[in-house]
Amino acid sequence: MSDALNTFHERMVEMDRTDELGSFREQFVFAEPATTYLDGNSLGRLPARVPQLVQRVVTEEWGRELIGSWNDHWLPMVERIRGKLAQLLGVESSEILLGDSTSIQLFKLASAIGRHFAGSKVITDRYNFPSDLYVLEQCARNVGRALILAEDVSPEDDFSDVAYLSLSHVRFASGFRFDLPAFHGKAPMIWDLSHSVGVVPVSLRDATAAVGCTYKYLNGGPGAPAFMYLAAELVEALENPVPGWFGHAAPFGFTPEYVPSPGIERFQISTPPVLSVAAMEPGLDLVLEAGIARIWEKACLLTQAFIAATQELTPELRCVTPLSPESRGAHVSLAHPEAWRICQSLIQHHRVIPDFRAPDLVRFGFSPLTTRFIDVYEAVFRLREVLDRESFRQIPQQRPRIT
Repeated sequence: MSDALNTFHERMVEMDRTDELGSFREQFVFAEPATTYLDGNSLGRLPARVPQLVQRVVTEEWGRELIGSWNDHWLPMVERIRGKLAQLLGVESSEILLGDSTSIQLFKLASAIGRHFAGSKVITDRYNFPSDLYVLEQCARNVGRALILAEDVSPEDDFSDVAYLSLSHVRFASGFRFDLPAFHGKAPMIWDLSHSVGVVPVSLRDATAAVGCTYKYLNGGPGAPAFMYLAAELVEALENPVPGWFGHAAPFGFTPEYVPSPGIERFQISTPPVLSVAAMEPGLDLVLEAGIARIWEKACLLTQAFIAATQELTPELRCVTPLSPESRGAHVSLAHPEAWRICQSLIQHHRVIPDFRAPDLVRFGFSPLTTRFIDVYEAVFRLREVLDRESFRQIPQQRPRIT
């Protein structure tokens, strides 16, 4: 076993030496004690530009220029970031809206699309993120449709009586990835891109609609604003189920009657969250600078190395993530009956930080701009140590609220 680990270590060192994206780590904050952070699929690291940028927005723009900053700085900033998201997703900025949470964006789209298209059913899969399931259930109930939780969904299925489908591009638990383009034209679709945007190349050019968060692989910060995409030809045909004053055609007319904006702004509810929008731009800039193709290439190498090493060196843990890069995202999930305590032993005893997903998964997220290949080795080495010493048995079974 030690020979295999030594060989693996040497290979990871060499891959770091030739890594074209390795220098991007210098543009992120590493202020904590030595840590192997493999949870960027839950919360990305802090880009180094963010603290000074937010300080400027607070002290100079808000502190000195006050309300004048809406026209001089903040609304242009929102438009600029919309354009950058559109560039990343292969669409027009007029098809992107920024703000709210992923669940609220999904609620707006599912409500509007559900009222527009015929069909008695709404389909998702039972492995979708729970918050998405809760929103879709309510939206389907609101318009008298049945929500079908399928065991699996294929572009070859019969969607003739389906109002719309809603799927996570990459499943949060297993890391399984749907073939997004294969669903184009099959039925109206709402994609949740939360576990793929910023790491997997995505083109929404022929898609119906999508939502996504910006605090994972885009490194936008905790609670960073979500986005929605809606195909241009549908924008004016749909109604915002939560009409707000900032979605009005003339918000400063202050009329009692709601007249929707002619563009995607009709889905805006209130003013943009300026501080959190400002904080998300540096991470987005770094993704665009690195290039999504290079990011994805490294993600494939990181996940491939981790899967191969754990299959050889920690066979007690079963990989539930697809082995083919074409069918997975950038996180890998390993199953074990003691997954919760193994995860906590890695964190508490070795400062290797993955996360746990019930009932029995340890997830390892690989963020190509901040994760090194030597981090892959460290995770596998410490996993083997936790299993050999059974140090996870020192961890109590009781779990905190955030796991």
